[in-house]
Amino acid sequence: SGWRFGPSVAGSEMRHLLAAFNGAFKFSTGSGGFMSYGRVAVALRNGLGSVVTYSDGGTDIGSWGSEVPARGRRFVSVRQNLPLLIDNGRVASDLGCLSCWGATLGGVVDPARSALGITADGRLIWAGGEHLTVTALADALLGAQVVRAVQLDINPYWVAGYLYGHRGGKGPLAPVAVVAGRSGIAGQYLAPWSRDFLTVVAR
Repeated sequence: SGWRFGPSVAGSEMRHLLAAFNGAFKFSTGSGGFMSYGRVAVALRNGLGSVVTYSDGGTDIGSWGSEVPARGRRFVSVRQNLPLLIDNGRVASDLGCLSCWGATLGGVVDPARSALGITADGRLIWAGGEHLTVTALADALLGAQVVRAVQLDINPYWVAGYLYGHRGGKGPLAPVAVVAGRSGIAGQYLAPWSRDFLTVVAR
């Protein structure tokens, strides 16, 4: 309680929902902070990769304290997770360090992985899929001309993205999984979910 947004898409947000995708690691892993509309769940830390949404609806990605937040621009939400995967169009130097990018189920090198990046002209790119090494995930983002990116959650239970059809305003939303062949999150973010996620809504 006390948060502006709850554990599922609800209310007026339902009418404008375009897409949603998984958030980042659990706070207990110590890999980043989170704040939303002035309320801090975990303190933000300088140098970590951060997804920052501003009051005008724009979103940016960068290293907290240096690249983001933009000077003089009011932000309403920040989600951090590890150092940047890509910065200035270059991949992180420690892609070969498996433990640096989160604990994988069974210790595999290629679990399901996801990330959010931004291009030079401000387009957000979500990338996710099964059997991805950190290098493969970074290469996919570079192929989409991403200049900065932060890895989000990993492992098959938690990686999922959806687009939502509105059926002409009649009937329930129609979620379509972005990663073909897997339904992903139970409830597809339209029912309460135990982990954080991000939504894209039309104005």
